[in-house]
Order: sequence, then structure tokens, then C-alpha cells
Amino acid sequence: MSHLDLQAIRQEFPILDQNVNGHPLVYLDNAASSQKPIQVIDAVADYYRKDNANVHRGVHRLSQRATDAYEGARDKVRGFINAKSDKEIIFVRGATEAINLVAQSFVRPQLQAGDEILISHLEHHANIVPWQILCEQTGAKLKVIPMTEVGELDLSTFDDLLTTRTKILAVGHVSNALGTINPVKEMIVKAHAKNIPVLLDGAQAVPHMVVDVQDLDCDFYVFSGHKMFAPTGIGALYGKQDLLEEMPPWQGGGDMILSVSFEHTQYNELPYKFEAGTPNIAGAIGFGAAIDYMQNLGVSNLAEHEHNLLIAATEKLNAIDGVRIIGTAEHKASVLSFMIDGVHPHDVGTIFDQQGVAIRTGHHCAQPVMQFYGIPATARASFAFYNTIEEVDSLVSGIKKVQELFA
Repeated sequence: MSHLDLQAIRQEFPILDQNVNGHPLVYLDNAASSQKPIQVIDAVADYYRKDNANVHRGVHRLSQRATDAYEGARDKVRGFINAKSDKEIIFVRGATEAINLVAQSFVRPQLQAGDEILISHLEHHANIVPWQILCEQTGAKLKVIPMTEVGELDLSTFDDLLTTRTKILAVGHVSNALGTINPVKEMIVKAHAKNIPVLLDGAQAVPHMVVDVQDLDCDFYVFSGHKMFAPTGIGALYGKQDLLEEMPPWQGGGDMILSVSFEHTQYNELPYKFEAGTPNIAGAIGFGAAIDYMQNLGVSNLAEHEHNLLIAATEKLNAIDGVRIIGTAEHKASVLSFMIDGVHPHDVGTIFDQQGVAIRTGHHCAQPVMQFYGIPATARASFAFYNTIEEVDSLVSGIKKVQELFA
């Protein structure tokens, strides 16, 4: 039983109150990007209306207010994931930039030809390609933890894959393509037992569950704002302070320096060492507002409601002949990838759109997962806390409409 007032919540998301192709919008593409509550929209607009100025640079009142709001957002991110210090929170454009930062600043200086980077078969391209680039640059090797038919990681060979050559384990907390929740805490313990640092891609986890980086004991944790009801172009890298202190800057420019001469540059302290140039101030402020919004509702309440939607949708899809759910892991976030017999997922998405239902179709930036199952793509419905059981029924109706048209 949900403890959320869904009617009141939905009124706070203006975009949901519209018709698409003559039907009320049913938005089920939250794993790609979530919608924004009016509180976030207003926070961004208020910054531009009242406080628009650069941060850390001006002595005038607008700059001071902008700086206070920007750094206040950093502290909200710190508290949201329970980091020890604001110095451990680096603002970035999103999870992708954060992974590239760690790859180039932390891992690359350590790598020699023959060293290894360990990822999993379930990864988003953003947690594959940066490591491939790094391997091309250094002669290191990319190793992959295999997956099983149900969409879970096959950890039977995990211990053997962790070797003296492994310089980092980089794995998704939750699969964006299948919704699988990986046993990351167990994996971190095993990696740390061999002195291997761990990066977690939390882009699909942070919007849907309570995340405590100190409890996980991961070395790095990355996530994006736009998947957790914040603006696009903003995200965070968490890193343990001692590691961040040792890492060289990834980009050079304004605000990441203490002093500059033609002979020598002295870099700024954390976290500013990794935030070159004018940041996405409005995005960070919106990020903080999104965190306030989620915490006011209670992240555990949001997770419970989304889990109930997932259970209901899974049961209803399993009851439809000719529908196959791709990824049936025991522990899942609110993501359903599915196939309809005889129909390409892109056709499924087009027909759904005609009914006002927004789902995702394609490989979901996880082509190795599709290759594992021998399919080109899936249709994917992904739920957020503002979705309703009636919208699950709209998903079912959409599937039956597709089957009627292709009968």
C-alpha cells in the first residue's frame, strides 16, 4: 500500500498534464530521463530571475547569493548519499563525465601495458567506452564479468577475474536495460580484499533507492541529476577524499587554480580542483531542489511505490501470451524490458506513442546486453513514483493494441 498522495504529487509535475495524440500522457520512460516537479523548475527560474551571477569570484551580493546556493546544493548531495565531506562531492555534467574523469585522472596514471580493468556485461555504454579508450591509450586489457540468462551477473568467476593486474572494478549499481540490482556491496568487499578500488555507476540507483556510500564503502560513486527529477547537464562524482587529493586535475581553467604564472600553476583545493570554468550553477541549484523534494516525500516511500508498480506490471505482462520479459533477476528496480512476438520494438514504440504512452525502444545504450540475448532491441517501460496503477493498465492496453494490429 503506497503512502504517497499521488494526485497531489502529479499536480506538481506540469508536464504530465497534457494530451499526446489525443490521449492523456502516460510517461513510462523514466530510466532515460525523469520529469521535473514545479519546485525544481521554480528553483532554476528563481536563480535566473534574482541571483544570476558567477560563483566563487565576486564580492557583490548576487555572486554571494549564487555561491551560497551552489555550495548549499553540494551539501545536499553530500547528505543525500551520506558522504563524509563536501570535499568528496564534485559537480560534473553527469555520470558519463564522472566516469571519464576517474578513468583519466585516477586510473590512467597507474596503468601499464597488460594491466586490467574489470567491468560487467550489464554495463551502459558510458561505463564501457571510457575504459576501452583508456585501454587503447595504455595497452591495458578490458575484462568482463559474464551475465546469466535471467539478467544477473554470473559471479562464479568473479574471484578469478580479480587479479594483481586489476587496477579498478567499475560496475553499475542497477542495470538501465534490465533493472537488475547488482550485489555491489559483496563485490566491493571482495575487491578491497585484493586492494582493488571500486567505482559504482549509480545513475539508475540513486533515483530509486537509499544509497549510503559510507556503508557501501565504494571508492567512487557517479550519478546524474536528470534521472532523479533534476535538470539535465548536472551530476555528481563522489570520491573518497584521500583518493581525490592524490588525483591530478582532469581539465584546466578558471576556478580550479589558486595561482597562475607562466612558470607554474598551483591548483585549488577540493572539490574545486576538478571544477574548471563556470559551472552549471542553475543545474546544481535545481539538483539540490530535487533532493529536497525526494527527501520530503521519503526515498523509501518512493521506492516502495515503484516496487509495487513493478510487481503489478510484471504479473500483468506475464499473463499476456506472446509477450516475453527480458531480464527476470530476483532483485530489480522499476524497469521492464519486453518483446512482443513478431513485432519489432520500434514499431511497438510508435504504436504506443499513438496512444499517448511514452516508452523507450532500442538497445538502451547497452548493446552487449542485447547481443547476449540475440535480439536487436527491446521495448522498455520504466516507472517513477508519480506513475500510477492505471498507467500500468495503459501499458497493458498498449501491448494488446499492438497485438491486434499485427495479428
